[in-house]
Amino acid sequence: MFKIGMFTSGYQRNNIEDMFTDARRFGYDYIELWGGRPHAYAPDLADGDIDEIIRLRDKHGVPITGFCPEHNAYPYNFMIGSERQREDAVRYLKVCLDQAKALGSDFMLISPAHAGYETTYAQMHDRLYRTVEDLAAYAKNIGVKLVVETLTPEESNCFKNADDLLDLFEHVDNDYLYGMMDIVVPFIQQEQMTSYFTLLGDKLYHLHIPDSNGVDATHLVPGEGVMPYKELLQEIRDLPYERTATIELVTNYLSEPRLYSRRSIDNVRAMLDE
Repeated sequence: MFKIGMFTSGYQRNNIEDMFTDARRFGYDYIELWGGRPHAYAPDLADGDIDEIIRLRDKHGVPITGFCPEHNAYPYNFMIGSERQREDAVRYLKVCLDQAKALGSDFMLISPAHAGYETTYAQMHDRLYRTVEDLAAYAKNIGVKLVVETLTPEESNCFKNADDLLDLFEHVDNDYLYGMMDIVVPFIQQEQMTSYFTLLGDKLYHLHIPDSNGVDATHLVPGEGVMPYKELLQEIRDLPYERTATIELVTNYLSEPRLYSRRSIDNVRAMLDE
């Protein structure tokens, strides 16, 4: 059976301890820590804020299994801008990897975002391969897995499906480099969701499991969208998939993260029990 995690972006307007308290109370197996202000922006962690996060992790007994630094939009999208800007993004993401290590995280996520409308595929791929090769080598050196996420077409024009992950693995050979699937991404593109498991095999390391409206990148509470969600969950369970799956609720639910976090895991547990 896979482990179910809480994504903490929805708690960005709450006290930092709330996300640990709720993850423990509601029965989440782990936290996937969103690396943005005010709670866990990597440069702030490096300047000492990490001590409070570790204290709360240990107090509540909830592991921070994954670290997801803010980067695929402003200001550190490594796929767009000048070479100097790309190098700056890589430096930032290495700081993030250092903080993931210090937090005790098993893995850190990155996502190749939009590369610009006038960028050719050759230019995109060159930039992607160089960046990921550098980051994966750094990740391996410090002992943190680097997990690369595909995105929807509104978020990226260069990294959108399982084939893009396969292509990346062909060009960057590193046993600390893995892929993941946010189930919204293939669903809205009419890509078969279970094909990620078939195509990637052991290279599929992690999942995001929100529900979908079937139209865009919106992430919904499990069971409240149009996806055949229960059937997908049960198929994933029966494969069997035994790694991690985070219920990634983002900015739709900022007003009441506690209520929607509770509803989300209750819905998932109920569907898995059927």
